[in-house]
Amino acid sequence: MNNLLKNSIWVLIAALGAAAVGGIALNRGENINTLWFITAALCVYAIAYRFYAAWIAATVLAVDETRATPAERLDNGRDFLPTNKWIVFGHHFAAIAGPGPLVGPTLAAQFGYLPGTLWILFGAVLGGCVQDMVTLFLSTRRDAKSLGQMARDELGALGGTAALIGTFAIMIILIAVLGLVVVNAMKHSPWATATVSATIPIAMIVGLYMRSFRPGQVLEASALGVTLLLLAVVGGGWIDHNQTLRVWFDHEGLTLAWWVMAYGFAAAILPVWLLLAPRDYLSTYVKLGTITLLAVAIIMLQPTVKMPALTQFIDGTGPIFGGKLFPFVFITIACGAISGFHSLIASGTTPKLLSNERDIRMIGYGGMLLESFVAIMAMMAATVLDPGVFFAINSPAGVVGKEAVDAVAKISSWGFPVTVEQMQLLANQMGEATLFARTGGAPSLAVGMASIFGSAFGESMLALWYHFAIMFEAIFILTTLDAGTRVGRFMLQDMLGNIWPKMAQTSWTPSVVLTSGLVVAGWGYFLYIGVIDPNGGVNILWPLFGIANQMLAAIALCVATGILVKSGKLKYAWVTGLPLAWLVTITSTAAWEKIVSDNIRIGFFSAANDLADKLAAGALPPDKAAVAPQLIFNLHLDGWVTLFFVALLWLIVFDMLRVCSRYLAGKSVLPLAESPHSPSRLVEDWVRD
Repeated sequence: MNNLLKNSIWVLIAALGAAAVGGIALNRGENINTLWFITAALCVYAIAYRFYAAWIAATVLAVDETRATPAERLDNGRDFLPTNKWIVFGHHFAAIAGPGPLVGPTLAAQFGYLPGTLWILFGAVLGGCVQDMVTLFLSTRRDAKSLGQMARDELGALGGTAALIGTFAIMIILIAVLGLVVVNAMKHSPWATATVSATIPIAMIVGLYMRSFRPGQVLEASALGVTLLLLAVVGGGWIDHNQTLRVWFDHEGLTLAWWVMAYGFAAAILPVWLLLAPRDYLSTYVKLGTITLLAVAIIMLQPTVKMPALTQFIDGTGPIFGGKLFPFVFITIACGAISGFHSLIASGTTPKLLSNERDIRMIGYGGMLLESFVAIMAMMAATVLDPGVFFAINSPAGVVGKEAVDAVAKISSWGFPVTVEQMQLLANQMGEATLFARTGGAPSLAVGMASIFGSAFGESMLALWYHFAIMFEAIFILTTLDAGTRVGRFMLQDMLGNIWPKMAQTSWTPSVVLTSGLVVAGWGYFLYIGVIDPNGGVNILWPLFGIANQMLAAIALCVATGILVKSGKLKYAWVTGLPLAWLVTITSTAAWEKIVSDNIRIGFFSAANDLADKLAAGALPPDKAAVAPQLIFNLHLDGWVTLFFVALLWLIVFDMLRVCSRYLAGKSVLPLAESPHSPSRLVEDWVRD
């Protein structure tokens, strides 16, 4: 009877989810209620986690909860440390959840709500969650080795070296973009800067509390940390309104960039229990609390989505970014559906903290489901805005015009009416001078969130909600930057360890300091270039972000597919092989267009050549002519880096196919690098107690 009841419940969930997805996909001509999106997401996630993730964990991976993890076997109190599963989950989610699930869906809304929503839902459960869980499992079984080192151990010198170089180079680009976004979010914002800065000593207090004062008292430490974080948010607002104190936190972008670099270096070298894990754990409360509050507000208000299912911009003429629906909707959303950056966390810091393999499903698959839900929330926050307002905020002045009158006329001509008075009133409500041409996705997302929060909890606090949302986005991003820097350190130590084995000792102080400094110098250089760029920097680095991120996911799935085949699990290789084939297709197509397209809004080289021709002809105004040589260089750099990345990707794909074919033909291949089985004393102690 119990089984019948359980099965009936899951059948109902499946039917409800199918109806919600169908309603979203088939609706045309009428505004659709946001409850359809929440219902579709929760049902799809529940079915995927209960059945697909459980099947992969039990059958494909054969998770063994009696097996000792690297955190237990290699415990050194610094990098390897068995940690409470909820803290690991919090750290992992905070580390993977960067700007992608917030900014990507917001930008992709220029195509309409439908393409992005479907990709977020099904891309996550079939691709992103699978990548995260499988990579976490494989790294846990290999002494928490980095993705690049696993590729070298399993595929061989050629593909492995390419993967090592590719993953590290992509990592540098990704962290630089994260740093640039957070610097832009905190620039001349004392409130955000003060609050984000306060999270660092708060995290250290919580770390010391759980380590020395009250070991194991997770709830006490969590309550203390959350209380201090809320006080930090309130205190940031107080500082912002204090004319004396606000000067201390009101900085130019370059100053903040140096501080961000210093923080990244500290996060990479300090013991993980002192700063990284507790800070990311506490930041998760801010993230989950805000997203939960947003979901509650949406359920209360039940706003309608005002953006159409599809816009005319699917043909590639969109004002926010150039490119057709395929492949650019998949590249733009990135982290909300599948993110290569996650594979670096899943093979970097997280397996060094994991105390039991049974938690891999919850942390790997469940963590990505939660990020996908964040992306759904971001999509709704963006699409409940009037489309005219959405495009006015996100369209650059070069497309719609510098003057407000010209911008509203251009946007209204697309069929999305908006007025100057409407935009000015909105800016006043948000406490801003103007909201025109605030490109990048973050401001429009903050406006959408503030509008929802204001309608639900008080419209008199719109400015407070807006600046809270900006601060929330900054914290979201910075927690990914610190974990990324530490993972970059581990990756570089693995690479240098192939030359000098002692460098691979992750806790050897000279190696820690040297590799941390080199990693920070690498992404810090690109961050510096982005900050001083007169066009804002995002134009230089963001196009690379989406392509590089998805290519990194393809590399992770290459390694996973190769290991599955070598493990004698060919019949299950489709689990990682199908999302791999899709990612290789979309990333190669996008890279090809960015390299060879003659559309200056798409092609790197065509844009550089167009700018060079205008410079030579004297057709540029003096201010643009002064920076044109730097912009031309950056566009060429983007093009060549993209070409380098796609070449590495295909080299790794072919090498993986070579290894698989040799194994299936009975020829010699490198043996599996899995560590020998060692029984877990933690499980024995738990059973005995």
